[in-house]
Amino acid sequence: MRRTPRALILAGSVARRHMSNDPVRAGLLALRLTPERVKQSAFGLTLRVFPGAVLPRVLRLWETGRRERALGLAARAPARPRTLRRLARWAAAVERPDTARLLAGRLPPGGRHRARLEAVLARRAAGPAGAAVGRGPGEGPGEVPAPAARRPAGPPVPGRVLHLVTNSPPYRNAGYTVRTLGIVRGQRAAGLDPHVVTRLGFPVAQGVWDGRPVQYLEGVPHHRLLPLLMPAAPHRVLERNAELAARLVERLRPAVLHAATDHPNGRIALALRETYGLPVVYEVRGFLEETWLTQAPGRTPADPAYRRARELETHCMRAADAVITLGEQMRREIVSRGVPPERVHVVPNAVDEEFLRPPPDAGPLRAALGIAPDEPVAGTVATLTPHEGVSTLVRAAAELRRRGGALRVLVVGDGPQLAVVRRQAEALTPPGTVLFTGRVPHAEVRRHLAVLDVFAVPRTADRVCRLVTPLKPVEAMACGLPVLASDLPALAELVTDGVHGRLLPPDDPGAWAEALGGLLERPAERRRMGEAARRRVARDRTWSRAGVRTRDIYRMLGAA
Repeated sequence: MRRTPRALILAGSVARRHMSNDPVRAGLLALRLTPERVKQSAFGLTLRVFPGAVLPRVLRLWETGRRERALGLAARAPARPRTLRRLARWAAAVERPDTARLLAGRLPPGGRHRARLEAVLARRAAGPAGAAVGRGPGEGPGEVPAPAARRPAGPPVPGRVLHLVTNSPPYRNAGYTVRTLGIVRGQRAAGLDPHVVTRLGFPVAQGVWDGRPVQYLEGVPHHRLLPLLMPAAPHRVLERNAELAARLVERLRPAVLHAATDHPNGRIALALRETYGLPVVYEVRGFLEETWLTQAPGRTPADPAYRRARELETHCMRAADAVITLGEQMRREIVSRGVPPERVHVVPNAVDEEFLRPPPDAGPLRAALGIAPDEPVAGTVATLTPHEGVSTLVRAAAELRRRGGALRVLVVGDGPQLAVVRRQAEALTPPGTVLFTGRVPHAEVRRHLAVLDVFAVPRTADRVCRLVTPLKPVEAMACGLPVLASDLPALAELVTDGVHGRLLPPDDPGAWAEALGGLLERPAERRRMGEAARRRVARDRTWSRAGVRTRDIYRMLGAA
């Protein structure tokens, strides 16, 4: 990491922008980054000094997973205007507009504070992350103005690819960033020359003061676009992003632009095409508007936020020269939006060949976690969001124990639902039944998978889960683990019931408990399923194959 004066100035401008746009949300993000022990000590001290304060009590309940109790306490708050205003701003920031409106409605009508709160609620309803990065004056449905060329870019370098992505390792480790690194590694092996450029301000805008303009990850240059100041208006953020990316295009002279969701990356790539005439590939890794529906109660496809995000994503799909996606369900969805079928290509999630090697010795990590060598363990690796359905796994473990079965559960990952799921585990199971590791580096995932006997993907029946196949079960299958997964179309593309694992009803802990108990009692069946799962991945789901596949797509566009 290299801290530079430029990065410090940029970080200050980002902080000022967040505080100006939504200070309460900025404060909550800071609170989320605070170590748990420090946070709880601060809550305790505040309540000792101000025993009647409502907001600290609400925050403590929310941060420890007792969210319905927090909302109930907020709704019953005394009718003091200052308290009501603060609680309403908090409720809006945590995506509970119903509670926020209830609290705002208790303020005197016609007052300036009530009008401000209503404006905040309107902004918060504007859309999924990124959807508010909208149009400037005179723009069309999704266009970013084409940046002006400062100098001729020169002829493209054959085989050189510029990937436009949102974020990257080492500062973000999730399925999105693992896929980016896997694809570019596979492309290098296939003879291509990939470069990656991240979104404007990353990683400084995310709180990492690293001012290096380029980092090399496994030999692949990752370029950072770090302006001196972050623009305030959303459409200016996109324009500045395109301007700095244009300078990079002129210097690198790529033959193809490969943008990965979400739509700001695609719209910037399309603007660069207007200036430099380069083909654009848009890679649809998910449907962000569908994910947005699952993140707070009460959201529906009728919301303007959902419609706007879907419009922008569809615009990128239709305008791109080719579209890449992860599976057949996603391909059908993209074609249904008016994209010609011959322009949509499937490059599935995959693994490095290292995952196909014999797993590491699980003994040391089992001992460190307090798991006996012969104890059965089921688990998952995921970002803990509501649609991952990890609460179903916890309830299944509780049901299995009630029936007399022995089981430990290992949950690897972090996310907004961590406190909720941890609280549920404490309420339903004996101490130590469910173990939470938090987020681990991707290099440590194989060690944690080696601890498991069964891998679980208990996703909910939400539409995003029916469409999108996640990466983590592919890694588990490569390690020779049988997979228990929700019976959803996207997961059925990966897991054949009775062959690689079991497909089970979503949100049915009884069915999951029965399947877990049966599989844990039959080690020979687990081995058979795990071996079939590993063969499935080895056959067609490696990043080296993905590199060859993307090279073939570029060749169809005359770019490789």
